[in-house]
Amino acid sequence: MQQTPFLWPIRIYYEDTDAGGVVFYANYLKFFERARTERLRAMGYEQDELRNQEGILFVVRSVQVDYLSPARFNDLLQVSAEVTLIKNASLTFTQAVARGDEVLATGLIRIACLDANTLRPKVIPKYLLEQLKNEH
Repeated sequence: MQQTPFLWPIRIYYEDTDAGGVVFYANYLKFFERARTERLRAMGYEQDELRNQEGILFVVRSVQVDYLSPARFNDLLQVSAEVTLIKNASLTFTQAVARGDEVLATGLIRIACLDANTLRPKVIPKYLLEQLKNEH
């Protein structure tokens, strides 16, 4: 069964734009981060609680972004956050920023699960892995 994609709305403010009036390229990383965080929140998990209760952190391991078309002030965008690869201690997200049907940027983001104290790789808790696999 195909799962409904997770989408998070983002409004573009002046602070998001550069001198040319378009969204500054690095801000897309922020938009991707917000969507991933909100996806976890929609599943019932807060990252600070995972750190405090499970002793884990999710950190970006690698990013690949393709910029296809610019976003501008006051645009209302949708940012997707789809888990496309699940491993014991990492997740890969395929993400996109779109304005209506037009895709403006795509991203492939690899997330590592780390022990909050040692900052070494740590297995994602079984209950969270299972829920991610069921939604995958």
